[in-house]
Amino acid sequence: MNRDNDESHIRQFFDGSNIFITGGTGFLGKILISKLLTSCTGIKKIYLLVRHKKNKSVETRVDEIFDDPVFETLKRTSVKYSSRIKGIYGDCLQPGLGLSLNDRKMLTDCVHIVFHMAATVRFDEKLKTAIKINVDAAFDVINLCKEMKNLKSVVHISTAYTHCPRKTIEEKLYQTLSDAKSLMLMAECIPEKLLEHVTSKLLGQWPNTYTFTKAVAEDVIRISSDRLPVGVFRPGIVISTYQDPVCGWIDNFYGPTGAIAGAGTGVLRTLRCNPKAIANMVPVDLCVNSMIAASWDIYERQKCDNISHCSPIKTTGNIPVYNFCTTSDNQLTWGEFTTKTAKYGLMYPSLKAIWYLCYSNTTNKAVHMLSICFLHYLPALVFDILCLCFGKKPRLLNTYKKVHKFMNVIAYFSLRDWDFKIDNVQNLWSRMTNFDRHTFFFDMNQLDWDFFLQQYFRGIRQYLLNDPLDTIPEAMVRWNRLYWLHQSLKVTILIITLYILCAFFMNLSKG
Repeated sequence: MNRDNDESHIRQFFDGSNIFITGGTGFLGKILISKLLTSCTGIKKIYLLVRHKKNKSVETRVDEIFDDPVFETLKRTSVKYSSRIKGIYGDCLQPGLGLSLNDRKMLTDCVHIVFHMAATVRFDEKLKTAIKINVDAAFDVINLCKEMKNLKSVVHISTAYTHCPRKTIEEKLYQTLSDAKSLMLMAECIPEKLLEHVTSKLLGQWPNTYTFTKAVAEDVIRISSDRLPVGVFRPGIVISTYQDPVCGWIDNFYGPTGAIAGAGTGVLRTLRCNPKAIANMVPVDLCVNSMIAASWDIYERQKCDNISHCSPIKTTGNIPVYNFCTTSDNQLTWGEFTTKTAKYGLMYPSLKAIWYLCYSNTTNKAVHMLSICFLHYLPALVFDILCLCFGKKPRLLNTYKKVHKFMNVIAYFSLRDWDFKIDNVQNLWSRMTNFDRHTFFFDMNQLDWDFFLQQYFRGIRQYLLNDPLDTIPEAMVRWNRLYWLHQSLKVTILIITLYILCAFFMNLSKG
């Protein structure tokens, strides 16, 4: 392949194709839809699996997808974008994805490319639910793909942490100790309460039901795919957009985003993490670009498996795995992450802040617990007592309960290091044309962390805290007040501490 030409092999691959996407209403899904509609204009139709939610119809939920800022550019440049999207009722909790016979026939007759992204990403999800959504649905998608008459490529979206009990995670499928079909049968037949009692034994070395069930789902792909053109895509910790279609867009508090939002509003003041460990975070737009490129690569690999002397792709007949993670030449530690985000927090303070930004990292559990007691629970108790005195509803203690639950979940990942092999992703990048590299950019070596984290913090402020950037001057005034309150409180605590120590030693000397 000549990399110096201006052709787009990826766009040619998508031309005239129909796409089926599960999980399209989620964070990753919205960016994928936006990118496909803007950069792969030859696509015929995108079918989205959508369930009813909050008494909203499939059509209403599909329409609401386009209310997000990531579709503003698309709306300005294309008036017919909505005609290429069709919602189909389905539910990953139901057998066969809950598809009707007519919808199933339509999909098997016309779909060429599949992106299976639907999953429950809650780390503390009940095992029964996690198995149904993450494992059963993967099995149902594979069975649906086996019936597709024009199938070219299937991308199963997993996570880089599926096999987190391992120190080194290669781009290959590992066999799990748990039998997928037995687990699926257990989730179907065993009562939920009984299953909860044996969850810890079933998880083994896995820290939560999310990583465990995603690992089992990969095993489903391994044993059920036969010779389908399927690949497994494993992204790291997916956070905001880097540049495309807008800088810093994010719509959830998952992972480190919740910690940064908490620190930026003065709620979170301590984070248990290893400052020297690598923070394996990836921008969602680069992640999506790599997914799209991987779908093309899966197709090319399948062709090469059927042709002798196929070059330059090296294939072994195995299911390709893509670890989309940070590169060894351009990594970010958790210490650098917290330092940089704290810096940008001071640059872009929020009107929603209740205290000045000050938080620190520690690996020591005892120090972390002491910090929680004195920096979280004690101020929250005082605040809630004052609320009661003024006839208002106390709320800060309950907020901290949720914050600490979230912190306990991410501590496993922020205290450890992994060696992620990324050969397939790097080889894919090296084989893309210049046009495709520009259109579907995902080279983590070229990521500017300072620019990215600055946009990330701005995005959290703007899109999650609903605090427009034009309030920054007003927020700066409030920030200065909070700063002096913060310093005054520190001096007051120091004086009280010295007074108590002096009184103690004086009484000791008198005794």
